[in-house]
Amino acid sequence: MPRYKLTLEYDGRPFVGWQRQANGLSVQEAVETAIESLTGTRAPIQAAGRTDAGVHATGQVVHVDLARDWRGDRLRDALNAHLRLFPVAVVEAEQVGSDFEARFSATKRHYLYRILNRRAPPTHARGYVWHVARKLDAEAMHEAAQALVGRHDFTTFRAAECQANSPLRTLERLDVARAGDMIEIRASALSFLHRQVRSMVGSLEHVGSGKWTAADLKAALDARDRARCGAVAPPEGLFLVRVDY
Repeated sequence: MPRYKLTLEYDGRPFVGWQRQANGLSVQEAVETAIESLTGTRAPIQAAGRTDAGVHATGQVVHVDLARDWRGDRLRDALNAHLRLFPVAVVEAEQVGSDFEARFSATKRHYLYRILNRRAPPTHARGYVWHVARKLDAEAMHEAAQALVGRHDFTTFRAAECQANSPLRTLERLDVARAGDMIEIRASALSFLHRQVRSMVGSLEHVGSGKWTAADLKAALDARDRARCGAVAPPEGLFLVRVDY
């Protein structure tokens, strides 16, 4: 059976998250239903990573095995026709080797978190940013964030229900930059713990607002204690933007 790599874009707001769940529609279910409607057979998909309810993606990657050969552009367009009722789109479809796995073949994952930092609430960006009205110091946030780059025990920034075998992760990038009223936080690593990015962003917001110093952030990391984490940032500002292979 030929294997296909699909690059997906989706608005996470109406979904209960990536993974199938009993309490509502997931992105996985929407895509698998579209595949079944197109091909007439059930074909499970595997993703590069799971996203929580409300988290968006511009570059999620999945793989799926189908019973027949498809030209990539035709498969993309056919699936999008079946996905038209959902805020999910197949941006690219291509046939790959049978050894390709969306999760285990990945070499790096890239996330973007957006904070709208102004007094006025968002209008066009509502649901796609975290609105923080109090002034944040993006430069202080960036400087403090560098203490998290590298290989560390990220227990402090790991959700209690995280199922990873180890809290050790190597964070390759954590950059904070301001563009007008928007603060963008970019994180890159081979893999992340459950809610690690949102946990780090919430703690960096404490630094930006002056509630914490850079030393406080480093102390929270070193404590390896979930109770030392700042308030977890909301999901709507987070995007899975790209997966490298």
